[in-house]
Amino acid sequence: MLIIGIAGGSGSGKSTVVKQVIKHLPKETVTIIPQDAYYKDNGHKSADERAKINFDHPTSIEWGLLLRQLEILKTGNPIEMPIYSYVTCARSKDTNLIRPSEVIIVEGILILTNPRLRNKLDIRVFVDADGDDRLMRIIRRDIEERGRSFQQVLEHYESFVKPMHLQFIEPTKRYADIIIPQGGQNKVAIDLLSSHIKTHINFGNYYPKR
Repeated sequence: MLIIGIAGGSGSGKSTVVKQVIKHLPKETVTIIPQDAYYKDNGHKSADERAKINFDHPTSIEWGLLLRQLEILKTGNPIEMPIYSYVTCARSKDTNLIRPSEVIIVEGILILTNPRLRNKLDIRVFVDADGDDRLMRIIRRDIEERGRSFQQVLEHYESFVKPMHLQFIEPTKRYADIIIPQGGQNKVAIDLLSSHIKTHINFGNYYPKR
């Protein structure tokens, strides 16, 4: 099993990179583990309290659960992955049944901030993008998918996203084996990463832990 971590700032194009990589690979060879599924359940909090949640701080993630479920997948067993809603800030009572495969991709802004998770990754990828481009994507996403107003998005970006990016996310670039500038638009980098993964699938290459 090959475990790949794909990190990068909010709005950098991580999800696009993942989708493009999957297109290059045989069906049913890749399992996606999104970091966002492991945000701590805050559904019990008031609307005002939920508005102050810092989703860009490493303490917002239930790392223990993510690591345990990753270990279960490595043993060849399925997991019940949480379903998290940004609108309610709560986990659903339902879960997603996730089965193991030859390639596991763990994707999220904070995955390279956790040393225990970093040590489980065979390949570490950082998706890089210009700050203005990321902000435009964040505005579009948060309005369309998370029900925020334009003003709320800007306030959230200024209070949480930008300072946390500079403090926690940008510095993790130094842990990356591969840096992909321009996100999903970088066809050359995506082709190289995809070819590397296909080599593992075809020949079962072993990646020793660091």
